[in-house]
Amino acid sequence: MSQYECKDCGMGVKGLTCAKCGAQLHHNTIKDKHGKEVQVAECPKQCGKIKSPMCCGHDMKAVHA
Repeated sequence: MSQYECKDCGMGVKGLTCAKCGAQLHHNTIKDKHGKEVQVAECPKQCGKIKSPMCCGHDMKAVHA
């Protein structure tokens, strides 16, 4: 289960699920077309992926629960 936490304020989210199949989204890091690393939460059944959550103007850090 993916869990994210803000390094500035401590806000956290966990338990993101795919609306299509109901699977828990998993954290991953991918590279965009310019080679920059981007954090995403993706469906393990390959339904798709979303940009990882943001808080206080930056990406929330993935933490292991």
